[in-house]
Amino acid sequence: MTPGSAAGAEWLHGHAHEPNPSVPAGDGTLCCFLPDGRSVDWSVDALQRLPVSEVAGCFIVSTGHGTSGPFTFGGVSLRQFLAVQMAVGAVWAHVDAISVDGFGARLLRVEVEEAPLDRPVLLAYRCNGQPLTRQQGLVRLIVPTEKEDALKQVKWLAQLVVR
Repeated sequence: MTPGSAAGAEWLHGHAHEPNPSVPAGDGTLCCFLPDGRSVDWSVDALQRLPVSEVAGCFIVSTGHGTSGPFTFGGVSLRQFLAVQMAVGAVWAHVDAISVDGFGARLLRVEVEEAPLDRPVLLAYRCNGQPLTRQQGLVRLIVPTEKEDALKQVKWLAQLVVR
């Protein structure tokens, strides 16, 4: 798989998002493309072997569905995940998080690294103590500090492209 291929070459940040897409097939494997040209696949099971962070009081403001929550999401912090992937001092500017359905969000390095320690950006695989189902996303990007329209909350996360 090539970076952005799940969404095609036309993927642009902030494109219109279908509010009621069909649940995609797949096992939730996340492909991480790194600045040095490597790509690494992560299964949900592999993510679960990394240190767990939990963030309470998260809300999802979803296009066409209104606000739901509060939820307690659990998973690995994106900061910690990237530290496992890259060498100390690796140079990168942003991460594109791309869903199976092509929806995506760009997080700047400063957003990831300066998120409060008690509210980190998460690669979440559980909600309220239960594993996320395929319908719920299996793995989803949760940005607890986002208060707008949850445009950085990516469901059915398929790719992380680090540049």
